[in-house]
Amino acid sequence: MLNLSAQLSFHARTRPQAEALIYGESRLDWSTLEQRVHQLAGGLSARGIGADSIVGLVMKNSSAFIELIYALSHVGAVCLPMNFRLSGEEIAYIANHAGVAMVVADAEFSAVLEGLDQPVLILDTAAQTDPRQALSGDPLVTPHPRAGDDLMRLMYTSGTTDRPKGVTHTYDNFHYKNMDMILSMHLTAQDRLCMVGPLYHVGACDLPGMGVHMIGGTLVVLRDFDARQVVETIARERITGIWLAPVMTSGILALARDDLPDLTTLRWCIGGGDRTPEARIRDFGSVFPNGRYVDGYGMTETVSGDTLMEPGREIEKIGSVGRPVSMVELEIRDDNGTSLPAGAVGEICMRGPKVTNGYWRDPERTAAAMHPDGFLRSGDMGYLDPDGFLFLTDRKKDMIISGGENIASSELERVLFLMPQVEDVAVIAKPDEKWGEVPMAVIVPQAGQTLTMEELDVFCRSHLAGFKCPKDMKLVSALPRNPSGKILKRVLRDEVLKDL
Repeated sequence: MLNLSAQLSFHARTRPQAEALIYGESRLDWSTLEQRVHQLAGGLSARGIGADSIVGLVMKNSSAFIELIYALSHVGAVCLPMNFRLSGEEIAYIANHAGVAMVVADAEFSAVLEGLDQPVLILDTAAQTDPRQALSGDPLVTPHPRAGDDLMRLMYTSGTTDRPKGVTHTYDNFHYKNMDMILSMHLTAQDRLCMVGPLYHVGACDLPGMGVHMIGGTLVVLRDFDARQVVETIARERITGIWLAPVMTSGILALARDDLPDLTTLRWCIGGGDRTPEARIRDFGSVFPNGRYVDGYGMTETVSGDTLMEPGREIEKIGSVGRPVSMVELEIRDDNGTSLPAGAVGEICMRGPKVTNGYWRDPERTAAAMHPDGFLRSGDMGYLDPDGFLFLTDRKKDMIISGGENIASSELERVLFLMPQVEDVAVIAKPDEKWGEVPMAVIVPQAGQTLTMEELDVFCRSHLAGFKCPKDMKLVSALPRNPSGKILKRVLRDEVLKDL
């Protein structure tokens, strides 16, 4: 049986007193966690939630979030985590499109959910209240059996280009992802993972996230990101691993070095999918002496974690996001679907047991995303080197075509990050009468720094061909990003180019 209750029951039976889940003052061992999940499952069942019911979660990180993941699986329901930063209109669209039976939400989001067609159950997880107080029922001990192709979770993409798409995750998708994480990151029951990214996102929940629980490790959940709280938690709870979005890593590395606690227990940090400069990798090692920064690549459609950088190859393969994990076939293909040789830039395509079967209630976009042989079109551009390491170049839609030449915005961004005046940067396409499009750099300057277009041009021309260099620049205080740290370029283009 593939129900998540199977692994929960195994650990509750074989190591009942071991720590399973920590959130604030709450410290649950496996036996207690199983009991709480059974009671929550009974509460869900009493409210008519059962096999294949879809339940939305509009919640910040908490113990209750993890407990509900298990309890929903226990009754055979489908978990739909939703971005709590969305507007009421956006949440209503997702809830209606998905066919949600009920929404469970934190009290602080109750106003946003007014007007929803679905019933809403409010929890007070900020106060660490036991979720069983709001979702009570007789314990439901026997789990609903689930098979590999049964739907376990829906995750709607962030909608950077269009209406959100509901990515389907089956039990096979989820379990094969966990197995790949266990193999690739050498996870054991002694691992202690700090979960600080938002749990509605695959990065926080799945890299390696619940994979640590599958092997019997401990999850330490933080409600929000605060750089100082994160390092103190790593020291206090003897954290061995963490997933961080790039902006989170920057916040930690900006802390005063003479006031840091003992961070020697951390063995690894999986990054948010950016190509990490060598200076960042070395800086990370100066804060975490026994830790390594693991670049990776993945998508919601693949439960993420498709490539990971291997130990000891970080500097040798600088700029790469690693090689494919064991259960992912990865090819670079042209627009006709033909596989390309090493070194050739094309679309990253993937196939394997953790790749989604498609988009919920959306056969047209499902068909458009899949090659006839089952390979998923990622929409991302890249190439494989002769050793099979993946290098990202750009998303198809963010490729700048200037005078017939393809310019990868990520290549420019990598160079601009080398400038000491630059804290954050994104390159977008600016319409141009002569060239069609030209690159434009949108830059967040370092505090107290100034930057001129002339300085930028001279620096870029020392690293890049002239046609690739930005032809315009705009200084801003911040760049719009989604919770995984990816820059929302559609939003940025709308903001920057609206008056042109």
